[in-house]
Amino acid sequence: MSELQQWIAELSAADASTREQAAGKLYRCGRALGDSVVEGWRKDPELAVLLTRPPTVGVAVQRETFQRIRAAWGHPPLAQVPPEQDAEEFELHTEAAQLDILTTRTGQGAIARFLEKFGEGIQQVEYPVTDVDRATRLLDHLGVRAVYPEPRAGANQTRVNFFLTTTPAGQKVLIELVELPRETSG
Repeated sequence: MSELQQWIAELSAADASTREQAAGKLYRCGRALGDSVVEGWRKDPELAVLLTRPPTVGVAVQRETFQRIRAAWGHPPLAQVPPEQDAEEFELHTEAAQLDILTTRTGQGAIARFLEKFGEGIQQVEYPVTDVDRATRLLDHLGVRAVYPEPRAGANQTRVNFFLTTTPAGQKVLIELVELPRETSG
């Protein structure tokens, strides 16, 4: 079992301290991947202003793992995910971590494809932005192509776009830019 798989398994441990430590390790690992790309983006002053908060790390898991983790953390509320995305998710927040735990609903969407190809693991790193349309245009100008030509609806009335990028170390990482609804983007 890899460290990553161990940390995911520990998210459903009976001991709260073990769960929180595992969440922190997953978060640091995912954030390091995402930050290795996004720190380069922050060199653009216009883009730096749009990147407002620390990221959330998205961890894709099988349905059974999802249910075990959710139960261990006291059944956090499920996000409202657009049906076409074929995903279920909930958030975990600790002092050391911000995670989205993701799974597929029917085995047809992007999460299902990730799980089939890679197994359980860090699927994406989500960075809040104040204007996803502007951030998408700025990244396009820098030669970073979005997965979607225009931002689209995300979970809980957010607007999102995705960027499949490569870290300086040569690893692929999916970066999600997330614009929160106006009433909560503060």
